Amino acid sequence: MSETSTGRRITSRLSYSFGAFGHDMFYATLSTYFIMFVTSHLFDKDSGGQNAKMIGYITLIIMVLRFVELVIDPFIGNTIDNTNSRWGHFKPWVVAGGTVSSAIIIILFTNMGGLNTSKSMLYLVLFTVLYITMDIFYSFKDVGFWSMIPAISFDSAEREKTATFARVGSNIGANIVGVVVMPIVLFFSVNSNSGQGDNRGWFAFALIIGVVAWLSAIAVGIGTKENDSELRQNKEKTSFSAVLKVLTRNDQLMWLSLTYCLYTTGIAILNSLELYYFTYILGKAAEFSFLASLNAVIGIFSVLTFPSLAQKFSRRNVFFSSIVVMLIGVCLFVFAGHSLALVLTAAVLFYVPQTLIFLVVLMILSDSVEYGQLKFGHRDESLTLSVRPLLDKFGGAVSNGVVGLTAVWAGMTSGATAGSITPHGQMIFKLMMFGVPAILILAGTFTFYKKVTLDEKEHARIVDELEKTWHERLETDDDESMADIRAEVDAETLTLTAPVDGELVALNTVGESTFASGQMGQGFAIKPSDGRIFAPFDGVVEATFPTRHAVGLRAANGTLALIHIGVDTVKMRGTGFISYVEKGQEVKQGDQLLEFWQPALAKAGYDDTVMVVVTNYKAIKDFKVLKETGTVSHGDNVLSLSKPEE
Repeated sequence: MSETSTGRRITSRLSYSFGAFGHDMFYATLSTYFIMFVTSHLFDKDSGGQNAKMIGYITLIIMVLRFVELVIDPFIGNTIDNTNSRWGHFKPWVVAGGTVSSAIIIILFTNMGGLNTSKSMLYLVLFTVLYITMDIFYSFKDVGFWSMIPAISFDSAEREKTATFARVGSNIGANIVGVVVMPIVLFFSVNSNSGQGDNRGWFAFALIIGVVAWLSAIAVGIGTKENDSELRQNKEKTSFSAVLKVLTRNDQLMWLSLTYCLYTTGIAILNSLELYYFTYILGKAAEFSFLASLNAVIGIFSVLTFPSLAQKFSRRNVFFSSIVVMLIGVCLFVFAGHSLALVLTAAVLFYVPQTLIFLVVLMILSDSVEYGQLKFGHRDESLTLSVRPLLDKFGGAVSNGVVGLTAVWAGMTSGATAGSITPHGQMIFKLMMFGVPAILILAGTFTFYKKVTLDEKEHARIVDELEKTWHERLETDDDESMADIRAEVDAETLTLTAPVDGELVALNTVGESTFASGQMGQGFAIKPSDGRIFAPFDGVVEATFPTRHAVGLRAANGTLALIHIGVDTVKMRGTGFISYVEKGQEVKQGDQLLEFWQPALAKAGYDDTVMVVVTNYKAIKDFKVLKETGTVSHGDNVLSLSKPEE
């Protein structure tokens, strides 16, 4: 790889990571700390009943607008997909969305020149217009930003590295806001206000967050490059009716979605009320930075432990164990009182499992794609994966409403301090902060226990079944890319070459019964001496598998071939495997398709024999074996095949 290419990739990763950092700083500010500003600082403490009434109006407006934005989201995705510019599909919206949303959030952290009290109705109208505008442009940025990974590179390894950089930036950005919020507010405030700061401090905080978020969007626009290709055309559009259809017919996806909806709403409420606890129960708002710092560090380590925990104990056990730890944290929080040490311990116990549960849900959600594919014969990948962000937004919308009402009911509004909150107010606050989330989390856990049955073993069985029947599910008509290939080559005959270096062995001697019996098709096997798998002919990738242990190809003359690495390697769930292609991609003979790490298979006790079968062999009249035994290198001729009869 050239130095220029390497430098370009590093620049792209760092730019995208910084984009994720600023993006999640903005989201954390909007979802958690803006409501704190509204309830505690936007109105003067002498406003009395009008104060509570305005907070109620604003809270209701925010909640309603968040629900409205859920309906708008599909149109946003459709608009981005249909955007064609010299800068690509996504970057214009990332930059535009980042610019507009950053400017508006700064304005929202003001009283708009006193309109909030002097002309309250005008303020509410302006607030509604500004908030929905900000939310829409933020959604443009959000959808555009996270859709960029496939456009940045078609290389799976590069995508994983880019996504990893983004996850690190995202985690730091989301948690660093909690670290800096009170120090910034207090530093720029004229009046410390019992450690809560004043409007000037909160405006300075919003200004800094807005500028950083805007700069991060500009960095994405300048530092990344979208790779255009026909592979990115004709994307499946997401609509609510389509999502609803996928949900209702895929029972595992439906029950998992209900589980996650209850769970994410519960944790969103408690997480959003933590700063209120530090401010109005402990009376030490500045100490909230300690908790945010702990969460930032622990979040990274928690993510890193997931693969080993899931492999050793299973995802279901990780889920239930995490819920137990989380509920212990909630119980400890209830009785922590004014002890900072106990509060920090309780909050950390509540936070640590969240990343683990999120990853469990994400893995099962991904597995439900294959579950639905096997059950209905159609792969709803984009629709299925669109469910989680919709549920996150739903939970956030409910949380915003609950937090605002809780602040009013508990008396935690402008001018209030820890000393002024009555025992009754504290009771209401703790009921909403701990009781409601605990009920929601338990309800979600019960749903998961009773209804979600899709585990690792079941998914391995599903992938194995899909592998056996993938060629039966193909469309009979050729797509445009195949037509192009037919126009360029003589498609009447096909020479199928060895896809890997190694020793040829008879297919009927391999340890995988479905291949040895001929059930999967006719072909050959190779005991590999190398872990790189190459295309045995020109064609199109017709099937990829989430476990990356196999790939299905269609040749220009209609021959269908499956390349399968190892015996029972589906159980490794992708560990030790890399895919360099995706479904629909054109490949030339000799292009690298997959790669596997032989020591990983040996350590796990799996045979690494590579099996190559022609699945539609019954339609091929002239099936000649050119080489039966001996050492081969990838590219050596092994089979000669006539055009399959229709």
